[in-house]
Amino acid sequence: MNTSKPQPQKDVENPAGTQVRQFSIFLHNRVGSLMSLVKLLAEHKIDVLGLSLQDTTDLALLRLVPSDPETAEMLFIEKGIPHAVCPVTVVQLHETDRSLAHALAALHVAEVNIDFSYPLLIRPAQWPLLVLHLDDHEVGAKVLSMAGFKVLMQEDLSR
Repeated sequence: MNTSKPQPQKDVENPAGTQVRQFSIFLHNRVGSLMSLVKLLAEHKIDVLGLSLQDTTDLALLRLVPSDPETAEMLFIEKGIPHAVCPVTVVQLHETDRSLAHALAALHVAEVNIDFSYPLLIRPAQWPLLVLHLDDHEVGAKVLSMAGFKVLMQEDLSR
């Protein structure tokens, strides 16, 4: 009888690593709310790699990509910070044949819709990085890769 724990299977489609995850958090629309959250993450050695902030009168929707999503999620649960997690596609752009226009064209031909996007704050290879929330992130990542774009994984971003 085999009593050993089953080993996690590698993702056959993407053996290069773990998909990038984004956290969506509602913050009170008050001075210092964002600073308090970023400070909390920094105290736990979690960097904010990218963020998008949309405000309303009472609340602000913060979308962020942390350097350590597992620890960030445990911290949010521990502190009672309501959040949602979703996969996102991070693509590296270039000025020539791998520009924003080329990436958008590749997604358009594949009929992959972009729900929202924002740039990352970091640039590991000194090229712009764009976070894309796609209606089908697996197809979108595959299409971008096939078009010659580098699609980054969490391990490419985390330090």
